[in-house]
This record gives sequence, C-alpha cells and structure tokens, in this order.
Amino acid sequence: MSTIFSKIVSGEANADIVYQDELVTAFRDISARAPTHILIVPNKAIPTVDDLTEDDEQVAGRMFLVASQLAREEGIAEDGYRLIVNCREHGGQEVYHLHMHLIGGRPLGPMLAR
Repeated sequence: MSTIFSKIVSGEANADIVYQDELVTAFRDISARAPTHILIVPNKAIPTVDDLTEDDEQVAGRMFLVASQLAREEGIAEDGYRLIVNCREHGGQEVYHLHMHLIGGRPLGPMLAR
C-alpha cells in the first residue's frame, strides 16, 4: 500500500527533504509542533515498528544515527531534543509507514499530558 511517505521517498510528492540515502529519507513535517520537527522514514515501506524484522536492523539503526546528525545540524543537540515513534492507533500513529519524529528547538515539557 502506498502512503504519502512512500510518495515523498520516491519523489512523487513534494517535501522539504533535509537528508536522503539508500536506507532512509528525512523531511520537515508540514504540521511542525516545534521550531525543528523532522520526520525520518525508511525508504522501504514498513507499516509499524511491530513490522520490523531482523533484516531491517540496519535501517532502524540508521534512523537513530540520522536523527542525531540532523539534531547537530539543526543546532538542537546541545540543549536536547525528543525522538518519537508512534505505533498503531493507541500510540497515535496516523500514517502507517514507520517514521520517527525529531522535535526540538524549545523546551518540550512533559512527554505525556497529565
């Protein structure tokens, strides 16, 4: 099943891409919740974190390494940032193509609303 993220990876849909290699693509979220809000997605369509297999170990690791690199490039690494991966409906996943949110640039407050 094709998602908007698959279309961004393939170039069929426009996005502000900040990083792309053979495993992952990173682009700015159009509904940014902070000064820096970047989505990091595997180029291969993987619906949820529960759909990762041992064959996906390299892509999962690459997502974290790219997040760290982009945090430094965005100037948010020193003060801190948040990485979020939502899984399925109760986890708040809206697009069923695995993705990591890199969020920072201001104090983010508690992780969950009380």
